Amino acid sequence: MLLAAGLILGYAVIIGFTDNYVKVIAAEAGLWQFHATRSAMAAVLLAVAAPIMGLRLRPLRWRGVAGRSLLHGLAMLIYFGALAFLPVAIVAAGLFTAPIFVLLISRLVYGQAISGLQVAAVAVGFAGVILVLGPEAMEGASLAALLPVLAGAMYAMGNVATRAWCAGESAETLLAGFFVVLGLLGVVGMIALSIYPLPAPEGTNGFLQRGPVWPSGTFLFWTFVQAAGSMVAIALMIRAYQITEAARASVMEYVILPAAAFWGWALWGQTLQQQAVLGMGMIVAAGILILRQGRRAAVAP
Repeated sequence: MLLAAGLILGYAVIIGFTDNYVKVIAAEAGLWQFHATRSAMAAVLLAVAAPIMGLRLRPLRWRGVAGRSLLHGLAMLIYFGALAFLPVAIVAAGLFTAPIFVLLISRLVYGQAISGLQVAAVAVGFAGVILVLGPEAMEGASLAALLPVLAGAMYAMGNVATRAWCAGESAETLLAGFFVVLGLLGVVGMIALSIYPLPAPEGTNGFLQRGPVWPSGTFLFWTFVQAAGSMVAIALMIRAYQITEAARASVMEYVILPAAAFWGWALWGQTLQQQAVLGMGMIVAAGILILRQGRRAAVAP
């Protein structure tokens, strides 16, 4: 248990640090070029590591892995797009609404029964989301403020697909599929913006609309840090899930919220409003309650 907690803490610290530098990348390049470049770097790292570590990258079910990778790829596309405009802790809080959406999908799509406590957890979680995103999301004034929750919904769909479509697949296969899809989405975006360029504001405000540019050393360095950091962090998380129960590991993942907030403060001097901190606490509480109730329901039969 302590080893698993340490591994997930390492995952959170690495991800919290690397994701805070997306704004540096966004200042000069576009979202699409970032994903295409990062995925190419990750593919090289995986190709080198596979024979050394005996990794199995070939899927057992191509369609299942492709579908799951597309859902998680779209979630991360939205997630990284939001990082250019919002603090990492706020975006991560939106992504961690995924357990709430998993519960709703399980009920509405698969007809699984949910308890009164889980319904209450959903209400608490969405109230927390409103507090985290702030009044501009409620007024519909900021699309960027709503992007993290949309990423959480897409990530939840990918989590459901992981169980339904990818039983028996290795973790490295799913990781490779994830990077392949993100890379393809990045290439498609770069081609589209080359043919039909959009006016892109200077700096981070042009992250979504910016087409391919000549990469600088800063862009290549921080994109490589992103690629390598993501792979190391995900490897730590996978190992944690291998040595402890999934429900416990899922709860421990919430440590990424304070880790991201810490790096935002340490690197950029960002501070969170009290209502955002309260909202993050409510999201964590809702996620823990949902995961614990789901674990009990699975054990009961």
